[in-house]
Amino acid sequence: MREDNTIYGIHALEEALDAGKTINKVMVTKGLKNELLEQVLKKARNKGIAVQMVPKESAVFPRQRNHQGVVANISPVAYYSLEDLLPSLFEKGIEPFIIVLDQITDVRNFGAIARSAVCAGVHALVIPKMGSVLVTDDAIKTSAGALLKIPVCREMNMKTTMELLNQSGVTTVGLSEKANKELPYVELTGPVALVMGSEETGLSLDVLKRCAMLTKIPMFAGVGSLNVSVAAGIAMYEVVRQKG
Repeated sequence: MREDNTIYGIHALEEALDAGKTINKVMVTKGLKNELLEQVLKKARNKGIAVQMVPKESAVFPRQRNHQGVVANISPVAYYSLEDLLPSLFEKGIEPFIIVLDQITDVRNFGAIARSAVCAGVHALVIPKMGSVLVTDDAIKTSAGALLKIPVCREMNMKTTMELLNQSGVTTVGLSEKANKELPYVELTGPVALVMGSEETGLSLDVLKRCAMLTKIPMFAGVGSLNVSVAAGIAMYEVVRQKG
């Protein structure tokens, strides 16, 4: 059974998987086991879909639904592959302008970044499959519809993603407090990917060390850090300014 972008039940999940639907996440009641469920979950995991075990008392399992202990969320958009998207941009004579979001989990920040990205002419957003915000109805609303206007690439391995960008001639620029160079003094013309980390932990080590360069936004003393969506907006428009 399905309502909006939510699927209830094992058979409905299996049908969605076989139909090639883009599923964000599958939630299963803890301790629930049967042969059909194991087959369906194996199929989901083979497609790189996150499966989360949830207590049966959780609100994700509405009593009025025949959910059979299984609930899944279908993405309202189809995700892109960065490996396919990059060559298509270069073939069109476009210098890619990419935003990589590493460990961003707040849907409001995601929506705000997407809205700024569309306004700044960004060609794609990149998010990891695990430990990241997803494109949901709430995220689309927060972005004022911007997430329907920009490709979102959901990648399994961020190390491989960073290496792909670097090997494709895209300069990967990480925003980090550890940087020595301030944003206005970093070359941001040509193909570029701005890499943003979470407010709590910043860029993960694997992503940080694969950035071609690091930069930071100049701030007056006494201010700890900017909200990640504000920082992303500032950095995006520095790219726009330099590209002229």
